[in-house]
Amino acid sequence: MRFARRLTVLVAMVLSFLVLSGNAAQAAYYNTYTDIASTPNTSCCTGAQGFAAGSTYLYSIKNRTNYDDVSVIYRVHKTTGARVLMTNGTNNTSTNPWLGHGNDMTIVDIDGQHHLFVVTMNASGAQLVRLRYEGTTYYHAGSYQLRLDGAVATPSGINRVSVTSTTITFMFKSGRTIYNGSLPLRASSGTINLTKAFNLQVEGALVNGAVVPDLGTFTNQGFFYDAPKKVLYYPLTKDNRSIVLVYRNVSPTTTGTAPAATDLSFRITSSAYSTLFEIEGVGISDGKLYFNTNRANSSGSFDGVHVFNGYVAA
Repeated sequence: MRFARRLTVLVAMVLSFLVLSGNAAQAAYYNTYTDIASTPNTSCCTGAQGFAAGSTYLYSIKNRTNYDDVSVIYRVHKTTGARVLMTNGTNNTSTNPWLGHGNDMTIVDIDGQHHLFVVTMNASGAQLVRLRYEGTTYYHAGSYQLRLDGAVATPSGINRVSVTSTTITFMFKSGRTIYNGSLPLRASSGTINLTKAFNLQVEGALVNGAVVPDLGTFTNQGFFYDAPKKVLYYPLTKDNRSIVLVYRNVSPTTTGTAPAATDLSFRITSSAYSTLFEIEGVGISDGKLYFNTNRANSSGSFDGVHVFNGYVAA
């Protein structure tokens, strides 16, 4: 009887441990955010597109929706929320004609100068544009063609991986596929030949410990790659729902399909912006996950830049 009682207690303890350790609620899950600044429509530019997070400022592109012929860039102080519509130094206006759809961008410092590399998604001409910026003024500094197996490639996402004394290495994303590409550090033109690296799991990915049944129908957005930590953040959107999946231990040498993390996810399902809550791009700065949005309800458009509450990248 003593043995039976001890066995019963032991089994109960083991089952309790398994339940606690396997509980989906133990997964790190973030579903609230704080507004930093609005990015209002201006100069016929109504669609929030590419996003990049710097050490002090957040950068958000807006373009003329359905035309992709004119863009503006907002710079927002990530702490104070102070917002500036940046100036195109070529003609001292707020607009530029270079960025196409401007779906994603990444920051690269070259010889002590700040640059934004922006993917245009243009079927002809330049698929990648480089802007040099100083303060709130930027200048066109380079145009590049992207090719995959000799054909024009129009990736929707870009992120810097590394910078050496001679070369910039990027990750590009098209749909759910990651590609590698590199560019001579100071080249102002040329062709980047992409090579396939790996795919990103979407169907079956866990969000707060559970599968989202229609996740496969969500729209692809930009992405962010935290190179030192080898972690990739991938936003997807549908109507008033935005989800960010996370992929660990990925690098330019990864192949096959990278599994989404089962213990870390982000989701905003917005009742305040029931028409549209669309995360366009994400970025890490000081460990925080920042993002920009297209937001809308029956009263109009309320695009902005924001930060997820509570999350600090480990």
